[in-house]
Amino acid sequence: MGTNHTAPSGLESMEHFCTLFDHRFLPQGMALAQSLTEHCAAAELWVLCLDERLRRQLDRLGLERVHTIAIESLETPQLLTVKRKRTRAEYCYTLTPFAFDAVFEASATVQRVTYLDADLFFFDRPDDLLNEFDKSGKHVLITEHAFAPEYAHGTKYGRYCVQFLNVRRTPQARRVLSSWQQQCLDWCYARYENGKYGDQKYLDDWPHRFPDAIHVLEQTHRTLAPWNVSHIAQRDLALAPVFYHFHGFRIVSAERARLYFGYRINAEAYALYRNYLSRLRQCLERMNASDIEIPVLPSTGGWTWRILALWYRLRRRVAYAVTSLTA
Repeated sequence: MGTNHTAPSGLESMEHFCTLFDHRFLPQGMALAQSLTEHCAAAELWVLCLDERLRRQLDRLGLERVHTIAIESLETPQLLTVKRKRTRAEYCYTLTPFAFDAVFEASATVQRVTYLDADLFFFDRPDDLLNEFDKSGKHVLITEHAFAPEYAHGTKYGRYCVQFLNVRRTPQARRVLSSWQQQCLDWCYARYENGKYGDQKYLDDWPHRFPDAIHVLEQTHRTLAPWNVSHIAQRDLALAPVFYHFHGFRIVSAERARLYFGYRINAEAYALYRNYLSRLRQCLERMNASDIEIPVLPSTGGWTWRILALWYRLRRRVAYAVTSLTA
């Protein structure tokens, strides 16, 4: 499995992370990379580029300790077969269990890899979470959604969230990974069906199927997202996240962004969004300086989502926020 970047020397002393996205998610990917390297001096981030345009853009930007892997080097005949039957998002879900192998095969010295969703942003050291994993003596680390009571219905789609998932290079972890890979090849769609949902519902039975391999992170108050941040802010009277999952964040025009959709965010939580926006503006400036077009997702920025958002808001079912991208 080839890469588009020469593996750096001394990888055995590094902490390896991987993510995957296409050129439309570049600003968020840049923010993730910068926040990670700021809070983890040993971090190496491997990006599985879902299109060639992203790979060229990342090479042009030259982000610190970021290495690109072309998706073509990962795609087996089995993956290419299911690719034709799934949406772009569903295919991304399908690829996630294979991302670890891409890094393991890029360098034989890599002993563990942490998958990160591209819309994560670090506010503190990931070592705080990985140290708990080390003490467990287990082989795979997973995190709970940790839904607030008002969003507990979300567990239907998975108790655990594929957002921060560490896999060691061990036989015990390989059994878990191989099982997950086959499940996602067999069925991985963005709908709930017969107890399955995307790639993440499969994680629900891991602690029971693989009790000697799986560690469930205990520090749920440090892995925040729109579905739990306001509840934890009210409960703990303070927020100290290692990372925040900016689920639902979308750049909807050259000047505006949707911060979240489907959840209510209180003032304490909103401070995290201000921090994220400040970093994203810096990323957009760097993209402009490199003559990289700012990506806009029209499917989330058009009239369809606005009408839907208004309808939901009138029914008081969900909340959303749109803000300016300009300082």
